[in-house]
Amino acid sequence: MVFGQLHQPLQLDAHQLQLAGHVTGLDLTDTSLNGTLDRFDCSAFPHLENLTMSQNGLYGTIPEGIGNLTSLVRLDINYNLYLSGAIPRSIGQLKHLVVLRLVDLGLDGTLPEEIGNMTSLEVLTLSSVTLTGSIPLTIGMLVKLRELFLGYNNLTGSIPPEIGNMTELQELYFSHNYLEGQLPGTLSRLIKLQDVYLSENQLGGHTVPELGNSSLLRTVDIHMNNFSGMFPSSICVGGALSYLTAAYNGFTGIHQQTFRNCTNLQYVDFTANKIVADLRDCFGEHSRQLKMMAFSQNQLYGSILADEGETFPCNYTLLQFLDLSNNALDGSLSKCLWDMPSLEFMDLSSNSFAGVVPFSRTCEDTLSYLHLANNHFTGTFPLALKKCKNLITLDLGGNSFSGTIPSWISKSLPGLRFLRLSSNLFDGILPHQILNFHKLQLLDLSKNKLTGPVPDDFTNFTGMVHEESSNDEVEYEEQIQIVWKNVDYAYTTTITGIVGIDLSGNFLAQEIPGGLTTLLGLRYLNLSGNHLSGFIPEDIGKLLLESLDLSRNQLSGEIPPSFAGLKSISALNLSSNGLSGRIPTSNQLQTLVDPSIYSNNLGLCGFPLEDCVSSETLMQSETSQAEDREKLWLYCFVAAGFVFGFWGILFFRSETWRCAFYQHVHNLQRKVTKKIYSCMSCFRANGNE
Repeated sequence: MVFGQLHQPLQLDAHQLQLAGHVTGLDLTDTSLNGTLDRFDCSAFPHLENLTMSQNGLYGTIPEGIGNLTSLVRLDINYNLYLSGAIPRSIGQLKHLVVLRLVDLGLDGTLPEEIGNMTSLEVLTLSSVTLTGSIPLTIGMLVKLRELFLGYNNLTGSIPPEIGNMTELQELYFSHNYLEGQLPGTLSRLIKLQDVYLSENQLGGHTVPELGNSSLLRTVDIHMNNFSGMFPSSICVGGALSYLTAAYNGFTGIHQQTFRNCTNLQYVDFTANKIVADLRDCFGEHSRQLKMMAFSQNQLYGSILADEGETFPCNYTLLQFLDLSNNALDGSLSKCLWDMPSLEFMDLSSNSFAGVVPFSRTCEDTLSYLHLANNHFTGTFPLALKKCKNLITLDLGGNSFSGTIPSWISKSLPGLRFLRLSSNLFDGILPHQILNFHKLQLLDLSKNKLTGPVPDDFTNFTGMVHEESSNDEVEYEEQIQIVWKNVDYAYTTTITGIVGIDLSGNFLAQEIPGGLTTLLGLRYLNLSGNHLSGFIPEDIGKLLLESLDLSRNQLSGEIPPSFAGLKSISALNLSSNGLSGRIPTSNQLQTLVDPSIYSNNLGLCGFPLEDCVSSETLMQSETSQAEDREKLWLYCFVAAGFVFGFWGILFFRSETWRCAFYQHVHNLQRKVTKKIYSCMSCFRANGNE
């Protein structure tokens, strides 16, 4: 008799269930089952063969009595996050068990050695159960095992060589642990292996060539380890390999024969290694199935296209993703790159490519992400891009492009969300058409030679108007280098909520347009290093700005009181302008304690600069100065009367003495007059202040 699936809340209690001793199957999947698993009376089900309790709210521990279910063939206890404790050693008594799945539980402890007694096991899945310790050597006794999943745990130590005894093994999954050491040579015995996942561990040394001994091998994922040396040449011995990622390791090279038999290879990723190679020697006609090729952050050299007759990579008609950024590639590009029928993502940034971007009459509709930044490209804005109407990201920063920004850019590239043209030689005025993008979230035109005013009509910038950025799905994770919060920042475009404009380091003039304050979703704004004048827009405090840089301009007037409304501001620079008045205060502005962000504004006062002089203090100072002036005048008149009176008396005495004294008084009078004039000038200056 098989007990059917229950769909009502119940406590797992043998007395409540009132089940007969002849039950062979119990499926309680997703039945809102709650309570402690300790209450499960295993002795009530002597003939139970299949037990499933997945996706419930069970807590407590797996009972030691689980070993009494000696007839069990299948045991599934998945997605019960509140289960705790260790896997009981009695589980080794289930010698007829074929399938054991414990996934996403709150267990801890080690994998018991008794696991080796379950010699009938064909599927063992213990993923995300927080196992610790090393993999027991007894695991090699599971010679019938086809699938072994121990990923997403905290396992340590090395992979035991006894694993080579599992000659039936097809799937091996040890990812996301802390395993270390070299791969055991016994892996060469696993000739039925199809999928190997060893990523995100601390495995190192040279990968054994025997890893590719299986002619059935389809998937190899060893990214984020410490492997080094040459990548083995036997990985495609059977030609079945379709997925290979060895990113974030220390491989130094690839044998020229490594991919010769990889006729089914679709995805290859060697990002962030130390590979010194010319890819044309590694790939050729045999790689026509490639859909993804990622070799960023290596030491690749040579040209990807020596001449128009080259087949790499333009003849890979299925290629969707090409990332060769951060290498030492050089030469020029070929127009065939725009004609690749499946290409969606191309990143050739941070190399030594040079010359003019070639013109092509076509650009395939699939191309959505294009990065050519940090090379040595010259010429005007690439006319070939006029046909790339489905571009989402365009990054041409860090080159030597010149001329004006074309007026057709928003009309021909209506879907752009990220546009970066910084650190080039573009000149002329900003075309008003630049503000016709409806989806744009990032506009970076910094460090060019742009002149004239900033256009004022931002009504079409709907991608920046809303507080929430676009929810359109971004298929590929990519990075764009921007200056965010006054530091270089690698902006990952899959992150929502970062919306910004950077026009810094140009020759833009006139006032900051008030239309900028309509972009309510703006998170960072950088207009520094221009010739902007006039006042800061009054409504700027309505924005959600986290970073604002208006430094090194000719702005004047007071900082608008609305600044107090910038509740998310964490990076601010208003230095080197002509601003005056009191700095607004708010809880958030008070966290910006660095006085340099307001420096070189002679008229500014208030926190974090010196306190402003209050009107009451100023009136008292003026009153005191007036009284001092009156006293000085009185003293001056008294002194003058005394001098002239005394001189009159002496005037009638001896003529010789009178003449000498007259000259002395005359000199004294001149000195007093100069002193009075100097004092009056000083008081007059203080009064004007």
